[in-house]
Amino acid sequence: QVRLVESGGGLAQPGGPLRLSCAASGFTFRTYAMSWARQAPGKGLEWVSAIYSDGSDTDYADSVKGRFTISRDNAKNTLYLQMNSLKPEDTALYYCAKGWKSGNYRGQGTQVTVSS
Repeated sequence: QVRLVESGGGLAQPGGPLRLSCAASGFTFRTYAMSWARQAPGKGLEWVSAIYSDGSDTDYADSVKGRFTISRDNAKNTLYLQMNSLKPEDTALYYCAKGWKSGNYRGQGTQVTVSS
């Protein structure tokens, strides 16, 4: 079955970086677009970024554009999210999801907390 396991979250300083990873299994990773979403306490799900199956196109929420970079390694069945210039408002539970901004399959999430 589809399995998505996020890692790399933690406590970061404002202005600092973090890199999230998502290990995928149970489906042909290289043939699917993938996405990152986040949910802050008391708020709804926000789609942060998405990437085509071959990495040829990406999309970002306005709130992270210019600071976050999505990428993938199809040989390793792994999705990444490089987060730079982190802000306190980036604090959330981050999920990777199978598909282009589709919530049908997603992992358990990894917590990112940005605080000094």
